[in-house]
Amino acid sequence: MKADNTPTGDDTKSGSPDRTPGKGMFGLPTATALVIGSVIGTGVFALPTALAPYGPISLVAFVLVTVGALALACTFGALSKRVRGSGGPYVYARDAFGDFAGFLNAWSYWITAWAGNAAIVVAWVGYVEVFWNTGHAKAWSIVIAMVGLWIPAVINLSGVRNMAVTQIVTTVLKFVPLLFMATVGLLFIKAHNFGAFNASGTSAGAAISAAAAIALFSYLGIETASVAAGRVRDPQRNVGRATILGTVGCAVVYILGTVTVFGTVSNAALQKSAAPFTDSADAIFGGRWAGQAVAVAAIVSGLGALIGWTLIVAEMPMAAAKDRLFPAAFGRTRKGVPAFGIVSSTLLASVLTAVSYSQFEKVFTTLVLLSVVTAVIPYIFSAGAQLYWLLTRGRQTRWPHLLRDCGVSAVALAFSFWSLAGSGYQAVYYGLFCLLLGLPVYIWLKAARNEYGETPVIPAGEPSMTLAPAGPPQPVAPVDTPVVHTT
Repeated sequence: MKADNTPTGDDTKSGSPDRTPGKGMFGLPTATALVIGSVIGTGVFALPTALAPYGPISLVAFVLVTVGALALACTFGALSKRVRGSGGPYVYARDAFGDFAGFLNAWSYWITAWAGNAAIVVAWVGYVEVFWNTGHAKAWSIVIAMVGLWIPAVINLSGVRNMAVTQIVTTVLKFVPLLFMATVGLLFIKAHNFGAFNASGTSAGAAISAAAAIALFSYLGIETASVAAGRVRDPQRNVGRATILGTVGCAVVYILGTVTVFGTVSNAALQKSAAPFTDSADAIFGGRWAGQAVAVAAIVSGLGALIGWTLIVAEMPMAAAKDRLFPAAFGRTRKGVPAFGIVSSTLLASVLTAVSYSQFEKVFTTLVLLSVVTAVIPYIFSAGAQLYWLLTRGRQTRWPHLLRDCGVSAVALAFSFWSLAGSGYQAVYYGLFCLLLGLPVYIWLKAARNEYGETPVIPAGEPSMTLAPAGPPQPVAPVDTPVVHTT
């Protein structure tokens, strides 16, 4: 790996325009806060309920998922040093495998982001309803969800600086209470609350695999620093650090916090809980004040995650739009943020949330599994891109380092496939259907490019990062004539 800032490989394929150094950019603290703020949303606050049907065996799955998440974090950190610019998995896949792979990653990740926002806001509603709409009337739940989706959209549309400040504040406010529950709460664990080790009634392997697919949702977002790399100051140094630091911090809080909830709330009660961390705090301290304090932390946490994801949901499509691999409207910016992408994605998340409340009994789990399926596809391509780079361009790397990096990437790739398999047939069906819906879009975009003599439309004032199209066909030189290559 290079330690300097010199582009390596095909860095010119980056999907992000150059930015003035220091202007409207994130340092390491903000980049780390973006990772933690995007990873720790309300998902962790609702996760114990989603894992409760499997019992404590899901903690084994959580540990395995953490190992896989760390492997992915190292993979994203390494890739960010080789391919510069915003876009994360999109630019990595395009650099390694071409335009179509890049488009599939951008499309799949875009679905992940707005479907994940729907899942986050559903969990967020559960904690708001600790104070209001305690009867969980669906109509009011939908209204609360809409408020939770659109406040972050407005904050992002107001400018990058407001988003960055809000992200740091909400990350601190939610991380401290979670860390408290994950440490002090361990002293109040009672063994009988855990229940049967494998409560699912299935084999241990099936239970671990299914629980892992749900647990993976809690780590979605570890790649956000690489997705927004074009906004990070000194990205070759800070993106990898922010990714790994954020993932490790989240892992500690996640595992210990879930153990605390499992050990302080009975398994039967946990399966029915809408706010498991609130119930755990009430069980530890008695009364309702502690649970309400945790609910406030969960509400702040959810808003922070939604603020981060609302930016990320539009960042990758913007990078692809610059390369004419996504509709041009996604490349338009307002106050430095992709306004069309934010508004359109928030609208889609709003529709999905409303439909889910009316169609699915387990709203959170259904949305989680859909998000996991569409997220795992970019993870597979990213791990594959890293392996491809190591095997084709990393030959000058020392053998011990090459073997280490290949091993980490192989773990990340295997983990991603395992998570996909554990998502279940229904989630894979919906995820694959959503992914293939992008094919007509790609055909339309490809037809609008030079292949058919049409001029693609690029937003006014926005530079294109597309590679220059090839010139006219050159005559083939005779066999006995030396060919002179020019640049």
